[in-house]
Amino acid sequence: MILPTKRHSLSHIMAQAVKQNFPNCKIATGPDTDNWFYYDFDFGEVEFSDKDLKKVEKSMKKIVSQGQDFKSFEVDFETARKILDKMWEWFKNELVDKIESWDFKNKEKLSDKISFYYNISKWKSSEYYEGMQNFIAENNFAEFSELDWDQIKNLKFIDMCTGPHVESTKELDTNSFKLARVAGAYWLWNAENKQLTRIYAYAYDNKEELDKYLKFLEEAKKRDHRILWAKLKLFTISDLIGPGLPLMQPAGMVIRQELENYLWKLHSKVGYERVWTPHLAKESLYETSGHAGHYLDDMFKVFGGTSKETFFLKPMNCPHHMQLFADNQFSYRDMPVRYFEPATVYRDEKSGQLSGLTRVRAITQDDGHLFCRIGQIKDEVKVITDIIKEFYTTMWMTKDYWVSLSVRWEDKTKYLWTDENWEKAEKALEDASKENNLPYKRIEWEAAFYGPKLDFMFKDAIGREWQLATIQCDFNLPERFDLSFTNENNEQERPVVIHRAISGSLERWMWVLIEHFAWVFPLWLAPRQVIVVPVMPKFDKYAEKVMQDLKDDWIRTKWDFSTDWLNKKIRMAEKMHNNYILVIWEEEENNNSVAVRNYKTKEQSSEKLEDFKNRIVKEINEKSL
Repeated sequence: MILPTKRHSLSHIMAQAVKQNFPNCKIATGPDTDNWFYYDFDFGEVEFSDKDLKKVEKSMKKIVSQGQDFKSFEVDFETARKILDKMWEWFKNELVDKIESWDFKNKEKLSDKISFYYNISKWKSSEYYEGMQNFIAENNFAEFSELDWDQIKNLKFIDMCTGPHVESTKELDTNSFKLARVAGAYWLWNAENKQLTRIYAYAYDNKEELDKYLKFLEEAKKRDHRILWAKLKLFTISDLIGPGLPLMQPAGMVIRQELENYLWKLHSKVGYERVWTPHLAKESLYETSGHAGHYLDDMFKVFGGTSKETFFLKPMNCPHHMQLFADNQFSYRDMPVRYFEPATVYRDEKSGQLSGLTRVRAITQDDGHLFCRIGQIKDEVKVITDIIKEFYTTMWMTKDYWVSLSVRWEDKTKYLWTDENWEKAEKALEDASKENNLPYKRIEWEAAFYGPKLDFMFKDAIGREWQLATIQCDFNLPERFDLSFTNENNEQERPVVIHRAISGSLERWMWVLIEHFAWVFPLWLAPRQVIVVPVMPKFDKYAEKVMQDLKDDWIRTKWDFSTDWLNKKIRMAEKMHNNYILVIWEEEENNNSVAVRNYKTKEQSSEKLEDFKNRIVKEINEKSL
């Protein structure tokens, strides 16, 4: 039996267990997801918290051990309502209304029938079991609404659901699942609706796989960037400034600046030019780009002072870059034109979704737009993929990655531009993927309405997958801004825009990077590369010389000239994740050397100062891991 089916079955078992312990609660929806399953409940005036999870999990194990069978039946909409009225499950009744009105899933009609699944146990007397089976067979539950409440309770559990489920709980391992946590969730994902209680749980095929995943979660928790960010002073979240607006501390700014410098180095050598655009613009810019009709609610509005004009903080850079291209008289000889701008944009994300660097309102994109001809797409995509491969190889993330080639699907009416141009663009992306040996998968229906795209999916050090780099062809904005260049026939030709982002956004990438490296950054990225620790004050003078020599070669160096004991100094240096700790005492002073402690490898050695300096300068320049 496939794992999603097991998880979905366990979500029903969870609901049954919750109803056993809290009979007056109302059930909502309970799907399975990639690693877990959940169910949403309305407990009314009763408070349900994490402390209740053990009780529910114990009941779930008992249900699984009973070998309950899953059975199903279908009824029409009116009968479904009668059943749900009898059970007092008004959330499910609302779903019936939505399904009947065809507006529950993209306004597509799901079915003319409503399906129910119910659980029944063979440990009851055979007479009872056979009698219930006969009742179901003869009536197809059409007369379910005629049962009284005592008769309804004789069923172990019944729920409106499309399935599928296991045939029996005997197929499930009582030790293969674990309830995880309690959270809040709005009914039908709408903040204007009632807030429900969501119970999350993990489930795998067996205990071994579950334990493996729980161990992975523990490792992920240790790496959580929100745990140590304050201790390492990387960034600050201020209530006075507002949520989702992180402030970069000096240590965090080092990482950010090194990333930005590296990205610019990779782009400048292949013909990109750096530009700058302001942080705000008039509404008319977004009316022209088409964003005003879909995006204004997610944008920050700024009212002018003496000018009395209204502006918006930019949520993306592309409309600004269209204006840069438009203010030039380009010919085919100038194509492609490549712009690079690591610019901050602003989006009014919901406050409940903001967290550390994971989700922010000030987003710095390593943004770039290039303008080219249809026939140049393949070559330009190859240039970008070369940058992506070099960047993520440096980050040690190209061992196991894949690329989603998102193309159109059957209904071509939802897309802009001609079939011919779409086919050329899709072929160019696919040809570039092949020539670069990209492990791509062709995914239909995921293309944006304005063009096909490549999304790069990378895994971090503990196997979590992230969508990071992206390359998107865009036929829409050049049309809306009426962009053109002069071709060989002295005619005006429309360019194609390629949007590309290598890291996605610097904030989100820093979060991934912090957890990927588990706070032990490679030396070129490390905000604290070296700390000099004299054993006693009498070695301070030589320690100052060591520190200055390293600083002269642009090595980020601190010192600890406190009067604390050496062990405490070492402990504090390691606590702040200094990559190299240089201990200075008499032997080092006499031999112009340093006693080196490598925080990452825990190795200790003695080296001449010049040798140490040359070695780590090489490590920095080569961006060694």
